[in-house]
Amino acid sequence: MSDLQFRRHRRLRSTPGIRKMVRENEVKKEDLIFPIFVVEGEKVKNEVPSMPGIYQVSLDILAQETNKLERHGVPAVMVFGVPNEKDEYGSQAYAEEGIVQRAIGVIKENNPTLTVIADTCLCQYTDHGHCGVIRDGEILNDESLQLLTETAVSQAKAGADIIAPSNMMDGFTAAIRRGLDNAGFVHTPIMSYSVKYASAFYGPFRDAAHSTPSFGDRKTYQMDPANREEALREARSDVEEGADFLIVKPALSYLDIMREVKDATGYPVVAYNVSGEFAMLKAAAQNGWIDEKAVVMEKLVSMKRAGADLIVTYFALDVAKWIDEELY
Repeated sequence: MSDLQFRRHRRLRSTPGIRKMVRENEVKKEDLIFPIFVVEGEKVKNEVPSMPGIYQVSLDILAQETNKLERHGVPAVMVFGVPNEKDEYGSQAYAEEGIVQRAIGVIKENNPTLTVIADTCLCQYTDHGHCGVIRDGEILNDESLQLLTETAVSQAKAGADIIAPSNMMDGFTAAIRRGLDNAGFVHTPIMSYSVKYASAFYGPFRDAAHSTPSFGDRKTYQMDPANREEALREARSDVEEGADFLIVKPALSYLDIMREVKDATGYPVVAYNVSGEFAMLKAAAQNGWIDEKAVVMEKLVSMKRAGADLIVTYFALDVAKWIDEELY
């Protein structure tokens, strides 16, 4: 064997210290964004049946949840509202005293160091569950932009640090950017759901947010999972229209898209580790089929490797605790 020539790659894997020295990607607390569901009422803490450990919480106990995040170093929350009242135009989405607007105020008062990201959509607020205005069974694009803009401006007025529009209407980023600028929020960033697929992985979220469409589906505005080049067109359009961050959703089945969006734009890319991905791992862990911590961390680091700068994940609090365990 003395004359055999080959490279000894294993030298860089020989000890934990060396492996850490040459590690190319890692998940840090600064990467994490925790989605939180806020509901009307008092002393409400309802566990989402399909998402073990994830709760709908009312405003009066919201601070208990955000205090935990702040204490463990999770830097950001994405706020979703579940209103009591819904109507054809989703008017509670842009109401001054809407559930998200009040939740933003509570978080900013109690946890001023948390970055508050407001999900900007209509689906939780409309009685039909779609993300825009409907006429004769059709989701109208341009007519929806005004309501989405009003929603974004109302959230910014309530104190949101970042606006995250998730509706996938054409031109939504341009309309919201103009609306924010005209209202004096020139410095409020937009974290656009630039690439959002019509995915089967959203089921548990719709349980949590009560946003299942009452008819049809969202395939006329969310993307076909088979398409790659369309995703790049969507991302480039959002950059041109004024987006500051680009979300790819879902994450795990679309790592290739994430990588291409990052390479094509150079913009901060956000992976959304969606509810179905969370629920599958939780179910497997509860049955003892996987090592939850090991699998979750491997999954999240794959998103970082694919180009994600930030990760929206229901595992955020768990990950922050696991990072502390590793450090101390």
